[in-house]
Amino acid sequence: MPPRPAGAPARDACPACGDVNFRTLFSASDRLFTTTDEEFLIVECRQCRLIRLLPWPDPQKLRQYYPPGYWFDPAAAAADSLAQAWRRLAIQDHVRFVRRALRDVPPDSLVLDVGCGGGLFLRELHLPEHRAFGLDFSLDAASVAWSANGVPAACGALTRAPFRPASFGLITMFHVLEHLYEPTAYLDAARELLIPEGRLVIQVPNAGCWQFLLFGAAWNGLDVPRHLIDFREPDLEVLLDAAGFEIVRRKRFSLRDNPAGLASTVAPGLDPMGRRVRRADASPRARLLKDAAYFLLVLAAIPFTLLEAACRAGSTVMIEARRKP
Repeated sequence: MPPRPAGAPARDACPACGDVNFRTLFSASDRLFTTTDEEFLIVECRQCRLIRLLPWPDPQKLRQYYPPGYWFDPAAAAADSLAQAWRRLAIQDHVRFVRRALRDVPPDSLVLDVGCGGGLFLRELHLPEHRAFGLDFSLDAASVAWSANGVPAACGALTRAPFRPASFGLITMFHVLEHLYEPTAYLDAARELLIPEGRLVIQVPNAGCWQFLLFGAAWNGLDVPRHLIDFREPDLEVLLDAAGFEIVRRKRFSLRDNPAGLASTVAPGLDPMGRRVRRADASPRARLLKDAAYFLLVLAAIPFTLLEAACRAGSTVMIEARRKP
């Protein structure tokens, strides 16, 4: 996304085209974690049609909307075996997609997962320890990646990452760009860190999905107020092209994200991460019953989410891109 034109009000201007004119789609607040009762607008730029949150919270306030444990599950190591098995199964979509991308980079290339959380994805890649690295805003998440999943991880922003240029054959960003004030800066930094034949894999919620059309402000993919930009696929195409990337592949279904996203849209009170953050479970029995109900809802959501993905309207989009020559 190009920088805002000189003189454009930072608070109201579109981060993509700089236009200050928009139409309001609806207002929304934090349905999942209830960190605030403040209402935000979801607006669409009249010029380029980018959807975004308005107003954007300033950085200090934005931190308040990320409760402790948001980036990772501190209870994962003690979770029951069934829940852990489901997490590992559900993330295999990501693993297979990335393994396919690794075929097109030199052997023994290094991999960096930006926004690595507790490191489960990198662990499931089963790469030698010296090839996989994680990066996360949260020091606690980076610590869990090291201690629970054996993944070397650093705490910080990609734009200030402690790595040399052209260090990595592949960089992944799962559900990162929508949280950023300047996603272009992250893509520029990724291009700098990739080797010439390197690959970038990104995933974001897709504001062009059926779920957004059906549920509007209640759609879990908005994640108000933590998601600053709500991308459609064409927005990503423009963004990647401007950053010097060309798209190789895309995937619109994720077993980890699409069915669970629909379940959390329909019943946010059952979402396990939301309940953990809100400390909503009064007893182990209540937790077990809500977990079971949520899991059944996720299973019931699979056929619909498969159908919308098959119609190129999945609630997430995963893209592999390569550096332009």
